[in-house]
Amino acid sequence: MDHSPRHGQILAILSGQGTAGINELAERLRVSAETIRRDVKTLAAQGEIVRMHGMIGLASTLREAPFERRMRENRAAKDIIVRRAAATIRDGDSVMLDTGTTTSLLARALLQHHRLVVVTNSSDIARTLATVNGNQVYMAGGRLRSDSGASFGVSAIDFVSRFSVDHAVISVGAIDALTGVMDYDLEEAEFALAVLRCGRRRVVVTDATKFGVQGLVQVCGFDAIDEVICDQPPPPDLEAALQAGGVLIRASD
Repeated sequence: MDHSPRHGQILAILSGQGTAGINELAERLRVSAETIRRDVKTLAAQGEIVRMHGMIGLASTLREAPFERRMRENRAAKDIIVRRAAATIRDGDSVMLDTGTTTSLLARALLQHHRLVVVTNSSDIARTLATVNGNQVYMAGGRLRSDSGASFGVSAIDFVSRFSVDHAVISVGAIDALTGVMDYDLEEAEFALAVLRCGRRRVVVTDATKFGVQGLVQVCGFDAIDEVICDQPPPPDLEAALQAGGVLIRASD
């Protein structure tokens, strides 16, 4: 669809940051708020943008499923993390991954690996790595969630608990010096702990926005993990707690 130069600028800003307010756009594009309102009315009529709660956003982004939207959040940091994590896994290794946006991106970073044995509760991860490069993929059964396409419950935990893998990798909702590794959902926390118990190497992948944050449910203490792979070094108190627990911090290549 053809756009005026300013319409294109508005769409580019929304593509980069998700949503924006009228006054913010007016200031950035150096035009009046009334001019932006007219642009917004035109773009909304064309189905390009959606207005909500005093903000506007790209229609294509706002119609995404919640899991797909979370895949876009902190994407640059997550890409750094998964490259680091993928570099520690060799062809022919066995890997167990829980569901999460960072672990889903890690699965994509492993597409150049060969003959992996992958165990997961995530249909996204299973689809990504199955049938390519001689991989074997085992998918846990159980109640499938509509938002993430991941299975949870007793049957999923029982299934993965039969395996012993080279690398057990989980993503987390929060990690704090006092409360350890945490999440916001009981079933996800229970499954993540089950994954860690199956790994000879136990790894947490997380971006720096999770540091110093307390979630709702504890996954484990730092004695239950071996490594944290992240995009930035953790704050001093968390770094000290991780080191006291014997956890290796991979925050640089």
